[in-house]
Amino acid sequence: MHAQAEIDLDHLLSMTGGDADLAEEVIDIFREQAAIWSRLLDPRADASQWADAAHTLKGAALSIGADDLAEACRKAETAGRDLPPSVAGAALLLNEVKDQIAMTLEACGRATHALSRPGLRASKASNS
Repeated sequence: MHAQAEIDLDHLLSMTGGDADLAEEVIDIFREQAAIWSRLLDPRADASQWADAAHTLKGAALSIGADDLAEACRKAETAGRDLPPSVAGAALLLNEVKDQIAMTLEACGRATHALSRPGLRASKASNS
């Protein structure tokens, strides 16, 4: 059984001022970014392309507290910029990033559920 990715909800809520609705929006933005940039993680492409994609995904991961994904992206980005590996080497790095993306997307679902807990959302009725 492999490890389960987690999102640091404390980090996410601190970045969104404790606003659970905003935190959920940030998770949705992450999902969109993951869908867009993961398509560029092609080991046969120019290393600068997938390094740029890994860099962008790293920032998106850090914004939601997905540290394992951010670390996998950092490794891929560094390799792509410093001394690009062979296609096989790039495939290993990028498959790790893709695996982490999949696990992080699962964690997004768990985080969204956790953000729906009573007490995290401001009561709309109290504002009227």
